[in-house]
Amino acid sequence: MERKLATIEKISEIHPIKDADAIERAVIRGWDVVIKKGDFKKDDLCVYCEIDSVMPEREEFEFLRPRKFRIKTIKLRGQVSQGIIFPLDILHKDNYSGIWVVGDDVTEFLGVEKYDPPIPACLSGTALGRFPSHSIKTDEERIQNLIELYDEYKQYTWIATEKLDGCLDENTILETNNGKKTIKEICETKYKGKVKSFDLNTNRIIYKRITNHYIKENNPIIKTRLINELRPKQWFKITLENKKEIILTENHEIWISNLNCWRRIDELDSTEEFLLKN
Repeated sequence: MERKLATIEKISEIHPIKDADAIERAVIRGWDVVIKKGDFKKDDLCVYCEIDSVMPEREEFEFLRPRKFRIKTIKLRGQVSQGIIFPLDILHKDNYSGIWVVGDDVTEFLGVEKYDPPIPACLSGTALGRFPSHSIKTDEERIQNLIELYDEYKQYTWIATEKLDGCLDENTILETNNGKKTIKEICETKYKGKVKSFDLNTNRIIYKRITNHYIKENNPIIKTRLINELRPKQWFKITLENKKEIILTENHEIWISNLNCWRRIDELDSTEEFLLKN
């Protein structure tokens, strides 16, 4: 299923932003989007473009040129904004006189494309090998896009679990309560101690006990009709200001402190800040 990057949506809420006179926060489905104050009101229809959208090089989108026309998560006056909205008149091209309704997909109509990250120079740009495709890419929808199902889902009991996505290189050194050990050493010896971690809820460094060990062999890619979905993950080498290097898979997410959000390694553009122990 192709992702709907640009759709017709209704603004469900508008809220002020603390210490901000010129902007406010609009709620689109389950997303927060910063907008210019007074441009929209509650229940207005709009064109909502999700993060990872790349807008066409047209006059009305020229203000996005410094960002290479790409829509991504940003932070304005302390408010995270995920996506961008436009009035419906950006669709009135070629004398189109149709009627738009909530949920209409206007991705192709507007010429919006999905951002396909290149290997950035700031990450040293070298793929270090093929990664086994044991995790299949899916087209599962984001929970923010399913607000019409929230009431239905309330009847079920949900259990929060940690999403394990992305990988560190096996030679990455971790601090344990028994000294420094590589991931490979921890797995091969079935080390049962604790690993130094960071608790985002308390902003404290803590030691967490290892609950399981798993080593996955580098199996060849399965040749099926899903071959495009089973492409191997790439390894990225990040070179930091202090010349230290970290090797991670493209889908590994790290916490970006200045944006207060998680971001994949292949989405970094060298302007982010993240915590790393020296």
